[in-house]
Amino acid sequence: MSSSVIITFIRHAESTDNLQPIWAGWKDAPLSNHGMNQARALGEFFADTHFTAIYASDLKRAFTTAQALYKQQKDPKPIYVSSELLREQNFGIAEGKPFSRRRGPYDTLEAEMKCGSYPPLRGLDEKYPGGESLIDLAERSKKAITQLVLPHMQKAAREGSTGIHIAVVSHGLCLGEMISELLKTSLNQAVETKYYGLENTAWTRVVVNIEGAQESQSIDVDQHPLMVMHVTDVNRHSHLDTIIRQRGGIGSAAFDPEQRDIREFFGGARARVTNGEDIMDNA
Repeated sequence: MSSSVIITFIRHAESTDNLQPIWAGWKDAPLSNHGMNQARALGEFFADTHFTAIYASDLKRAFTTAQALYKQQKDPKPIYVSSELLREQNFGIAEGKPFSRRRGPYDTLEAEMKCGSYPPLRGLDEKYPGGESLIDLAERSKKAITQLVLPHMQKAAREGSTGIHIAVVSHGLCLGEMISELLKTSLNQAVETKYYGLENTAWTRVVVNIEGAQESQSIDVDQHPLMVMHVTDVNRHSHLDTIIRQRGGIGSAAFDPEQRDIREFFGGARARVTNGEDIMDNA
């Protein structure tokens, strides 16, 4: 018996915090006017794609994006679930603080904070007080895959289903870790590739084929020899081609080139050090 599951990972639409150079992980900002237009365009784009379930972060920017997606779904409507597991990385005391681009190669995070500076985190284990490291985020992402995604694979394996398609609406860094954790369960995927850098409302898709599954078998988060995965789409956002930023209010805010670093970071770009300076790098 063979079966398949499609998972479409979607980054939230533009929030009001995306228009500011600040740390915004668990800081709960709403969508901007332009972001709402992005979310509507996303919903219209997927109107003829029937999702079995839609899972969303409970933070407003992702939750509202997922609602726009859900609204355009035809009957029977998919399951809709919001979960804290799908939140962005928590930046602790840095939340809402100005995002500092530069950091000396030998400057500690503690020294930077004493000067009122909140630069990009380094390595996998560095974190702001009260926040999460990338290691912490990866562990939470693994739980999200285990609790929200793998049950659909178990169902597909038991029933030989081929029509299961779920959407996960979350945040740039969290999505990058979730995709990595999912691919670790497949023997055919090299997990060295990191799927970071999604635009607002852009989507990346993974198709999971489960070969020779038996009704008595179960799937866990460890490698399973029957699961073969393929990343078929990355950072797709053609639905935004006709969306123009409105004039007036937040939605009309002109793009500021100086915002690029913070936008890329929360889209999933990572920081690296070159010639003694931090620069942003899409990993």
